[in-house]
Amino acid sequence: MKIAHIAPPWFTVPPKHYGGTETVLFHLIEEQVAQGHEVTLLAPGDAKTTARVVSFFEQSLIDSGIPWHAHLKAYYHLHQSVEYVKDHAFDILHTHLSSSADMYLFPLTADLATPHLMTIHSRFPFDRVGNWIGDADAYYLKWASRIHAVAISQSARSQLPPELNVAGVVHHGVPMKLFEPTIDAPDEFFVWLGRMVPDKGPHLAIAAARKAGVPLVLAGIVDHHIPEAVRYFRELIEPQLDGCQIRYVGPVMLADKRDLLSRARALLNPIQWEEPFGMVMIEAMATGCPVITFPRGAAPEILAHGESGFLAQDVDEMASFIKQIGLLDRSRVRAYAETHFSSQVMAERYLALYRQVSAGMQPGVYPDSRMIGAAPAGNEEPEMIRA
Repeated sequence: MKIAHIAPPWFTVPPKHYGGTETVLFHLIEEQVAQGHEVTLLAPGDAKTTARVVSFFEQSLIDSGIPWHAHLKAYYHLHQSVEYVKDHAFDILHTHLSSSADMYLFPLTADLATPHLMTIHSRFPFDRVGNWIGDADAYYLKWASRIHAVAISQSARSQLPPELNVAGVVHHGVPMKLFEPTIDAPDEFFVWLGRMVPDKGPHLAIAAARKAGVPLVLAGIVDHHIPEAVRYFRELIEPQLDGCQIRYVGPVMLADKRDLLSRARALLNPIQWEEPFGMVMIEAMATGCPVITFPRGAAPEILAHGESGFLAQDVDEMASFIKQIGLLDRSRVRAYAETHFSSQVMAERYLALYRQVSAGMQPGVYPDSRMIGAAPAGNEEPEMIRA
């Protein structure tokens, strides 16, 4: 198939440190190219992928020093990308709604002749700044009936506005080769990995590690573009770092992340919100690292309790499961990830939706949509379209 992806313009593809949407998009594109499809990525010029890249400025916005709420250049990228798609022949356009600026895609693609699928990577409302919430989402959703939307989990699907026509659920995936474990047996420490914000719960991971008496390594980014994140780190996290039991190693690149997860006894993931997915959990499981998380958002869909990790109700139960982590077989954890959350599985499920949309199926009329997010039955391989 001839596939066009429009990337959000804020982070490069793949991202240098943080950028969940861009990470998923990169894995999906690389798998689609490997399967023989003709893929074009419309993204800033610092994108690095085996697909054809079409750019309208050289550098992603965050790396250019542009703040989140400055949307003019983001709009230019989206407008020019949609115009490019209009002028070229593609079988499918795949767009990605991740931040408020991406809402411009609704009116920009309203009259697009090319079949169009949009993955909703984040949560509504998008018209929000900090604790302030506006009403602009309702204005943009008047175009929603023309969008074929994809949710990234059943939990996320249940939270989408009714105006959206959801074609199906496709869980994220990772390339298993990139996450092969680097060692045969783990060290004694546990790990927390993510953005340093209260919703991700690093302060609760520290509390659980202290209660269980185990060492904890914190890794991830402090987003200096968000004052609340900086204040949270300085006031609640930094004072607890002792360089011994509780250590912070900063942001980690892919190779360091794989090694860190390979060596950790388990990932602690005490999320404090209804997270639509949770990439770090499948990255951990892909290395064989089990996950202990709270049952919020998509976590119960991602984790197999007692097989690939544990679902804990609170910090006390997380500490209890920390002591039971040796009961889990790391090879089974990795096998579970390969069966359900590989980039190959993700690409095949998107391909099934591409076929439906390209065939002209009307929004809201998807008889098999609830099965898109499920593992294929038996050993059957989904039929694939080659370019």
